[in-house]
Amino acid sequence: MQRSSTKAPAISLRGVGKSYSGVSVLQNVDLDIAPGEVHSLVGENGAGKSTLLKILGGAIRADHGTLTFDGERTAIHGPRDAIRHGISLISQEGALVPALTVLENVFLGRWSQRLGFRRAREDRERFDRLLEFTGFDVDPDRRVDRLPTGTQQQVEILRSLARGAQVLAMDEPTAVLTEHEKENLLGLIRRLAAGGTTVILVSHFLDEVLKVAERVTVLRDGQLVITEDAALHTPATLVRHMVGRQIDVLYPEPDPVPADAPVRLAARGLGRGLVGGVDLTVRAGEILGIAGLVGSGRSETLRLLFGADRATDGVVELDGTALIKLTPRKAMAAGLALVPESRKEQGLVMARSVRENVALASLGGRRYGPFVRPAAERSAVDAASRAVDIRAAKTDAAIQTLSGGNQQKALFAKWLLRKPRVLLIDEPTRGVDVAAKTQIHKLIVELAREGMAVVVVSSEIEELLELSHRALVLRHGHVVGEFPRGAPREAVIAAAFGDVGETT
Repeated sequence: MQRSSTKAPAISLRGVGKSYSGVSVLQNVDLDIAPGEVHSLVGENGAGKSTLLKILGGAIRADHGTLTFDGERTAIHGPRDAIRHGISLISQEGALVPALTVLENVFLGRWSQRLGFRRAREDRERFDRLLEFTGFDVDPDRRVDRLPTGTQQQVEILRSLARGAQVLAMDEPTAVLTEHEKENLLGLIRRLAAGGTTVILVSHFLDEVLKVAERVTVLRDGQLVITEDAALHTPATLVRHMVGRQIDVLYPEPDPVPADAPVRLAARGLGRGLVGGVDLTVRAGEILGIAGLVGSGRSETLRLLFGADRATDGVVELDGTALIKLTPRKAMAAGLALVPESRKEQGLVMARSVRENVALASLGGRRYGPFVRPAAERSAVDAASRAVDIRAAKTDAAIQTLSGGNQQKALFAKWLLRKPRVLLIDEPTRGVDVAAKTQIHKLIVELAREGMAVVVVSSEIEELLELSHRALVLRHGHVVGEFPRGAPREAVIAAAFGDVGETT
């Protein structure tokens, strides 16, 4: 694929600030980004990283400050302005048209045409060259809404390259990728930078940051702390700058499961579509991990356990009682809760307030006839928010103004108000910084300590093996292995890829 030879601009921000609901999320940030460099922004959730990217990408406007490209002062009033300047924003939320195909999204508004007629063969050839350059494996004719989240992100990258972007602003690009896909993307970032493209990278995976970034900027509480060569740092030194203190414990050790602990949740021969004949048990106080590649049936298994998808085979049992014709309503009434993979699409109502989102799953417990008791709701939400440390100026603020980490905590708070017996969690720390990740891990361990049964799906093998009492590995919808806490990471990956026989 031929890349544009246009030189990426030098970018300079001076005094950039932004506030939401009276809370400052960026404070007078001065930052210079050199042409063709990989520049990473790191910090805790709420530090202002994503906000800064969105200002550059035209998704939001700064309240004050200036932006210059190659010394020329520039105003970016929206995404069109950003694209015109060669900047493409790839955000956590995504910006694809779900009902269109991959090919239609990649070339939307930029079809190959002659005399007003679209030249479909040329677009296919352009798409094939993009795949060859990136190393992605994406079906151009699949509808986007039928793709896994990680593949949708690849489509966004393909679209940015098709537009000839000279600056890629990438927000958590590896958060939804497998290990192989992550390495592929990091290699692509290196190739893009070598070809003159500037990459501005936000990531909580500090080891990945240090692999590809030339310089790194640390933000804390909306203020720029340092901008230095990445080679001067380790993950530990970056964390100290990010949080202003040392974080020593990332994975708290769960308590042993008592030998007489009852089986709280069981699945016998559970299946539908991709998932075939899954058997599992989880005892009270136990944390069960589920590992596997994207497409292995991990998330689908959780949805079957919760009744979000109706199983065609098998049965789900809670405390020995079969849950017949399971639906989410029946699951909730029985004491199950599900923290889904996508907080934006499946877990939260983004236009509503923090209070409304946290209260949503437990409204029935605070009703007086058809009316909700406001005082009881505020008291319950405030208590749940404190329990998970949601950092918001007020619970009436729209949840979409919170950082990704605080939105994730709100998901946990929503279900904790129901006091479930079983908590199903899909990607508990996706898009969450080191400090918030530690808080969530401690919360999960504490819930298990109180007797809750927990099932965790995570793309981070280390997280699964250190957090869970044991972990199952799925491949093509079937359980192919079981590993104890602290098992070798390589063994789990090998089982997921099918390089070894079944392990028990």
